Amino acid sequence: MSKAAFVALVGRPSVGKSTLINLLCGAKVAIVSTIPQTTRNIIRGILTREEGQLVFVDTPGRHVSEKKYNKKLMEMADRALNESELVLYVLDASRPPGLEEIAVTERIKWYQERTVAAINKCDAPGADPAQLRAFLQEQLPDLPASRCFEISCHQKEGIEPLLACLYEMSPESEAPYPAEYYTDQDMNFRVSEIIREKAMERLKQELPHSIYVETADLELKNDPATGNQRLWVRAFIITERESQKGMIVGKGGEKIKAIGQAARKELNRIFEWKVDLDLRVKTGKDWRQNDHLLRKITSQ
Repeated sequence: MSKAAFVALVGRPSVGKSTLINLLCGAKVAIVSTIPQTTRNIIRGILTREEGQLVFVDTPGRHVSEKKYNKKLMEMADRALNESELVLYVLDASRPPGLEEIAVTERIKWYQERTVAAINKCDAPGADPAQLRAFLQEQLPDLPASRCFEISCHQKEGIEPLLACLYEMSPESEAPYPAEYYTDQDMNFRVSEIIREKAMERLKQELPHSIYVETADLELKNDPATGNQRLWVRAFIITERESQKGMIVGKGGEKIKAIGQAARKELNRIFEWKVDLDLRVKTGKDWRQNDHLLRKITSQ
């Protein structure tokens, strides 16, 4: 029997968890942004090899906050920790550990016997992996040095030894997913996330956390000109304030057009069909305080 394990990725915001999961799975599974707290959902990426299957569970970056929305994200991360066989703790070698890093170690200290640490961005200017190794030894004394790996997602370095360790620690089990799967996300969710990624890339630092994307219609249609199927999508970028809509639309519709073009290009790379995207903007007042909507968004 081969091995299989669910692996929860944890770490503070912007350490590169989503980039790592995409690299491990060899495909675009999670959206990536330089803006902290890009991940809002439990994202599963699947790697199947001769040794077995690893299901990587990407979680929102852990940080200290009392806001309702952020607390909801932390509940999601805690659930992934409790339900996974292994924990992959990702750190950023280019930043010294601080209060948020301590908060992460306080949460995972109960899982040290099944934790592996990946010190990412070791190629970055000013990177100091030795500082983080000392931090890990102090905060997680039961985590052996042999399970701490220095990696670079950008340079694709240190990945194979990390994977070898994860496979070695995995229990013998049947694979939970077919071998050809690299994610279990449904199409609606993937489309919404790609649009949100492209919107975040083009909006000011303050605005991205005020938006979410709702896919209103998703339909496969035959193209009479070619006879091939096309994926038709109508989606809304939803923001909290009426005054913010203009920032997303841009002068003469320039910004919303650029977001739509970039999203369409990315979706065409992911899906087997050409994509027609009708993208609009509307207001969802104070959506981050709406319990029903938060449950819906974070359970997608």
